Amino acid sequence: MRRPKILVVDDDPDLVRALRLRLRANNFDVTTATDGYTAIAAAQKDRPALIILDLGLPVGDGFVVLDRLQNSDALAGVPVIVLSARDPQNNEERALKAGATAFLQKPADNDELMNVIRVSLGPANAQAAPWPS
Repeated sequence: MRRPKILVVDDDPDLVRALRLRLRANNFDVTTATDGYTAIAAAQKDRPALIILDLGLPVGDGFVVLDRLQNSDALAGVPVIVLSARDPQNNEERALKAGATAFLQKPADNDELMNVIRVSLGPANAQAAPWPS
């Protein structure tokens, strides 16, 4: 069975490294981008099953990326989990209205993140990867 591909978009190399390890350990393929521009290019090239997106990015912030994804016929259906250190009171509703599937505050709890990923990917992936006990 093909492993779902997740695009991680964040400019913090330590967080990207940690997420890559965590996601690979949970049976996902991982690609990464460090700014808004390469995020769009990577999404178009790699066609990920899901995107984990930071809001505070160089070269087009996360809201610009969300807008571009929503306006792309090929990418509009890809679930996007916003993982941000920005104030959730000002950004959570805005991110969800912009098309994000979920909004998580950094640092995200590992089990919560994995559950949100599995739910966002749908039933086939929820069964392929067991829920943490």
